[in-house]
Amino acid sequence: MRAVLQRVKHGSVSVAGKRIAEVGRGLVVLLGVGHADTPAAARALAEKTAVLRIFEDEQGKMNLSVRDVGGEALVVSQFTLYADARKGRRPSFTDAALPEAARPLVDLFAEHLRELGVPTQTGEFGAEMLVEILNDGPVTILLEI
Repeated sequence: MRAVLQRVKHGSVSVAGKRIAEVGRGLVVLLGVGHADTPAAARALAEKTAVLRIFEDEQGKMNLSVRDVGGEALVVSQFTLYADARKGRRPSFTDAALPEAARPLVDLFAEHLRELGVPTQTGEFGAEMLVEILNDGPVTILLEI
């Protein structure tokens, strides 16, 4: 399981011209699921996301988590995180889990973030989405479990 965490001032997702999710200060999490990923991996990655200290404290040091700052999360399924572009000109996505395997793990990841105290919204799985990200910092972290 792979996640790109972007610390944001604002993030939103629109589908077919309609905004379906929106967060203020917090994280936009682009989440990819691979063939070997399990519910345990989804929970572990959610826990790491909730407590990762990437927000600044009063001294300007990254000592606070999204929970510590009362931030929110927007989780967007992103199978393209499993792109393999080492050969040729078109990426291969064969390492990404099929939708029927990926969807429950994306949902579990988001639900576990909520259980950990992070208000969480999601994009629409499998939809063509317009994702707006106002990166704060910029701070972008790649996590892999």
